[in-house]
Amino acid sequence: MITTPYEIFSILVVIAAIAYIFSGFVPRKDPYSFKPGWDEIKFAAMVAAPAVIVHEMFHKFTAMGFGIPAFFQAWWPGLGLGVFLKVVGSSFLIIAPGFVTMPAIATPVQSTLIAFAGPFANLIIWLGTTWYLKSKKTFRRKTFLFLMLTKKINMYLFIFNMLPIPGFDGFHVVSGLWKLFF
Repeated sequence: MITTPYEIFSILVVIAAIAYIFSGFVPRKDPYSFKPGWDEIKFAAMVAAPAVIVHEMFHKFTAMGFGIPAFFQAWWPGLGLGVFLKVVGSSFLIIAPGFVTMPAIATPVQSTLIAFAGPFANLIIWLGTTWYLKSKKTFRRKTFLFLMLTKKINMYLFIFNMLPIPGFDGFHVVSGLWKLFF
């Protein structure tokens, strides 16, 4: 459950920023235009925003399922960095658009499951689109492109987030398991 107007505002800003940042990953109708068109921004929002928002909502709802209050908020420096890299035309993209905050009351098992919930959402979407693409169906070009980009973005988010580096979900998963067993 979304609990505050600020949380709704954060989600909308994150979706808009992600749509802008990921626009242009698909060849443009007008290759000489430097600004992404509205269709590109909408397409990018449909592909990339769910990967990020669903990831964060899995964290939030898993925590709430354990009775732990959780709140999504945009991370303004991370969004700013992503937009800046897009504006300067960087071929390297890094984005950390938001996170879920909660009090530090989770047990090691709960902490591990909450941390893994976000990447797990990306894993489900990645494997689901992979399976669907292999279903021997014939897809229109735009549908095929949508599915391929959805698959790749979710694959990268799963792998990236599971790295056991401080600040990443993978670190929290490993830390929770460490506390559980040691």
